[in-house]
Amino acid sequence: MDSPGQITAVNVRVVFIGSIFSAVVLRFTFIRMINELKAAALAAGADLVGVADFEPFRTDGQTLSAEFTRSFTRAISLAVRLDDAVIDAIVQAPTADYARHYREVNARLDRASGRLADWIQGRGYAAAALPASAIIDENNLLGAISHRAVARMAGIGWQGKSLLIVSPQFGPRIRLTTLLTNLPCRVDAPLKNRCGSCAACTKACPAAAIKNARTADRYATRAEALHLERCARQTMRFKQQPEIGASICGVCVAVCPFGKRKRLG
Repeated sequence: MDSPGQITAVNVRVVFIGSIFSAVVLRFTFIRMINELKAAALAAGADLVGVADFEPFRTDGQTLSAEFTRSFTRAISLAVRLDDAVIDAIVQAPTADYARHYREVNARLDRASGRLADWIQGRGYAAAALPASAIIDENNLLGAISHRAVARMAGIGWQGKSLLIVSPQFGPRIRLTTLLTNLPCRVDAPLKNRCGSCAACTKACPAAAIKNARTADRYATRAEALHLERCARQTMRFKQQPEIGASICGVCVAVCPFGKRKRLG
């Protein structure tokens, strides 16, 4: 007959092995879930998808209420590629074609995030698709959440000197949106900044708004990288043109060598 000490040791081993097994199962569940999620996002119409921890955004980078965001633990970033022919035509100002394309891509992003939200909700989890383009504060260019900040954390790309997200696949030739959820899945890692000494966007900016400041990771504030008021004034001037009608520019998108390199390479 086993002694109490032997029985206790066996029980401890069983609990330990059970804990390891549970951790392994949980890890594979998270991996399977992220793979299924990304496949669903691509099928919904996104070209790129990444997942960020939502916790850092509870107190920074968004204007959503605490009541609305309380149940969410993940922020999913979706990106849609911009058309090269449209972007290549931008020289010193946005074109009418770019203004139309801008609206079309925003609509595509909204459809993709809505479909992905339905997919998540169909699996019993909460999901909220945020609008791709809804400026709440035009003077400070603020929306409900910083799609760019989420995209950086989700590994879509790094934060460029223009504050655009520069993706390895398409450079800054992307538009972004965000979906919030409590779906249990692994988060992606931010990418290393690769702008280096490049000053293409700084030299081309029609508002002289880009400071050409370098960073290894991200800028502590937008003011560190941009004269924000210059950018806001310039995009508002473009918006007043009848064929534009939106606070857009596109010059820094067009000149970035990462977007051109991926197209030509």
